[in-house]
Amino acid sequence: MTTNDAHVYDSPVGWVAEHTQRYVETDGREGHEWHGVQTLLLTTKGRKSGKLRRTALIYGKSGSSYVVVASAAGDDKHPAWYLNLTENPEVALRVGAEDLVAIARTADDSEKPELWKMMCQLWPEYEEYQTKTDRPIPVVVLDPV
Repeated sequence: MTTNDAHVYDSPVGWVAEHTQRYVETDGREGHEWHGVQTLLLTTKGRKSGKLRRTALIYGKSGSSYVVVASAAGDDKHPAWYLNLTENPEVALRVGAEDLVAIARTADDSEKPELWKMMCQLWPEYEEYQTKTDRPIPVVVLDPV
């Protein structure tokens, strides 16, 4: 997936859109580190609209893969970006100043516990988010291609 010539729609959440714009404008010098954690920009293709949608997410690393959590802060519905990548797993990433293409997949039952623990160590609020919802919060692995 390339985003160079296409219009990309940023998150409709105001502070996330502002964070994303600072990230883009500064090649990640502002925004890659956020509240003591690292963030990346994830661009997915809308499953209904076909439009490119971008949001900022906390990430961890597992080998050469990036790991993110589809928490929606404990909402009962999956975030739109997660639903998008389940339909269109090829995604674009901006990590600092680096642009990457990756294939997204939901962590399976054998790998999720370890990845969940890692992500909760980075951002302990994930554990609280899980208590707010009955849905299992997905952990997503982004494998660069």
